[in-house]
Amino acid sequence: MMKNFLRSLAALAIISWSGLALAEVAVIVHPSASVDSLTADEISRLFMGKSKSFPNGSPAIPLNQDDGSATRDVFNQEICNKSPSQYKAYWSKLVFTGKGTPPKDSGDDAAVKALVAGNPKMIGYVDASVVDDSVKVIHKLP
Repeated sequence: MMKNFLRSLAALAIISWSGLALAEVAVIVHPSASVDSLTADEISRLFMGKSKSFPNGSPAIPLNQDDGSATRDVFNQEICNKSPSQYKAYWSKLVFTGKGTPPKDSGDDAAVKALVAGNPKMIGYVDASVVDDSVKVIHKLP
């Protein structure tokens, strides 16, 4: 019985991991935003609080998906080079020392897409499968 449980657990872990690894994440902005693409480093600087504007100087407001989202975990790992706990610790330190405010947690793919579609200053990330004409993709994660 224990052996079957462990096999089932291992199979579930493999399925979960493969789904996470195959998820394509799109970094999005409002269609009228004057930015057409950003590098991973430029995006990281916005989400790590090291920059508050797009490279052209226009203000940028980064939006996170809610903590625990698989899309957020992929984004943090690939763009910010941090695990969920490292990302949380990074921002906790900045908030505690008064040196920064983390991007607002704004919900799931649909909520982030709706907020970005309604404000040219916002930048967010969603699962690439939900992208439509209401937003512009400026970077994709494999």
